[in-house]
Amino acid sequence: MTQNLSPPIPMLVPETAPFTDEQRVWLNGFFAGLVSLDGFGITPLSGEQAAALMSGAGVNAKNAADDDDGGAPWHDQTLLLAERMKIAESRPLRWRMMAAMAQQDCGQCGYNCRDYSGAIFQGKEERLNLCVPGGKETARMLKALYEEPKISTPATARVATPAPEATPAPPSGPGRSRDSPVTATFLSRTRLNKPGSAKETWHIEFDIAPSSLNYTVGDSFGIFPSNDPALVDAIIKALDAPADFPIGGRALREVLLDGVSLSPAPDMLFQLYSYIIGGERRKKARALATGEDPDGDAASLDVLAVIEKFPGVRPDPEAFIEALDPLQPRLYSISSSPKVNLGRVALTVDAVRYDIGKRRRLGIASTFLADRIAPGNPIKVYVQKAHAFALPADPSVPIIMIGPGTGVAPFRAFLQERGAIDAPGRNWLFFGHQHSNHDFFYEDEFKEMKASGLLTRLTLAWSRDSDQKIYVQDRMREVGRDLWAWLADGAHVYVCGDAKRMAKDVEIALVDIVAQHGARSAAEAAAFVAELKKKGRYQQDVY
Repeated sequence: MTQNLSPPIPMLVPETAPFTDEQRVWLNGFFAGLVSLDGFGITPLSGEQAAALMSGAGVNAKNAADDDDGGAPWHDQTLLLAERMKIAESRPLRWRMMAAMAQQDCGQCGYNCRDYSGAIFQGKEERLNLCVPGGKETARMLKALYEEPKISTPATARVATPAPEATPAPPSGPGRSRDSPVTATFLSRTRLNKPGSAKETWHIEFDIAPSSLNYTVGDSFGIFPSNDPALVDAIIKALDAPADFPIGGRALREVLLDGVSLSPAPDMLFQLYSYIIGGERRKKARALATGEDPDGDAASLDVLAVIEKFPGVRPDPEAFIEALDPLQPRLYSISSSPKVNLGRVALTVDAVRYDIGKRRRLGIASTFLADRIAPGNPIKVYVQKAHAFALPADPSVPIIMIGPGTGVAPFRAFLQERGAIDAPGRNWLFFGHQHSNHDFFYEDEFKEMKASGLLTRLTLAWSRDSDQKIYVQDRMREVGRDLWAWLADGAHVYVCGDAKRMAKDVEIALVDIVAQHGARSAAEAAAFVAELKKKGRYQQDVY
């Protein structure tokens, strides 16, 4: 036996230094190699000396220890913000910032969640309000994290020693990111709901051939909408400002149309009002700016509602514009395959309209597509590559697709793609909506696919056709034995749609099916589904 004569690593970092036990062990090894050691008898470093080394040549040590996201267990779109922050509460700031993101990796901010949080942590990105799906909730959490005391986030660790390097996802050419859009032509809109439906859903098509833009099924399509002109004019009237007031070389009305978001009202707008009003109204504006809800109406306040809430106040138009968030692009799942619709992109879009008080509110992008853009009009667009949402590389692998409502969009594309390449793999689609007579999107197409054998199974769920509400997760349980057989045969599972309810309910149903028909305990079934996710056999595109 060979005797190990290497001396033990000396304890250079004292227990009083502000590090965890794991970080202290790592740092002792790091400093042992960094400092000139001559045998034993080395004097331990003081906490100040350790910190000094951390901010100098050895500054990457702590960040190297913090570099591991531990698999980012909070990276789940179905978790609420409070749940994600609870999971990440013991992690370094860099990962808590990631947990504050909406976890959709949608790309609307120009990054994925990991890189957006990394860029903020490093000081490379100052904008904290770019997460569209996270909204004000994410922006407020990021602000709170960014302003944590420097003792927990040394400036040197944030800027001088970033870990890991984070940059926006590099575009591969024009039209590959929000920062390099191309021009497409709006072609058409076709109502998918039949008369009598309570919903308004549209099949939208664009011509992208002149731009040479390409995509693959599973990708998303980014569009740059404009605000409702009627809302813009109402804001200008409420401000009592001239529509042509100059803002950065443009007219006020132009900036309000396509430069800033008009819903929801940002915290900065409340701050602006708190500077120019007094008394109880100032207290109310300050409370709203910090996320409080003094009148119980905070969730309904868009920009016009704020002006109306504080009547008689006339902020300077330039300061008013500076207090608003930039208008962000919107992403939609692509519902076509380029192998079937060469040079075209199709989307499936719910038009969002609802009433608050006496005023109708409109979804910015959805009603832009449903109402305001005309056939032949140009529009700035880009393709956002999918993050772990794609067909299996092996076309013989069976797939199970669960997409109620507009969640069916990418699965129409999947089926078109599998049909175009004569993929031998079996295809099973779960689709649901309110009424079978009114809301069966792409009914003729799917029935034709079923008749041809491309669509092996089509399972439908209608929530308003009877007194008993039936959802896709209910249909899954009804055919649980067959679902388990497909899983045992290597099927990949795809879920698209609502993250807060549907996606959670679908996953619970799948765990129950695995437990019942796979003869597993509840814990073993949950672990089985988790392993499906890990192996890329359970993929979600939820929002």
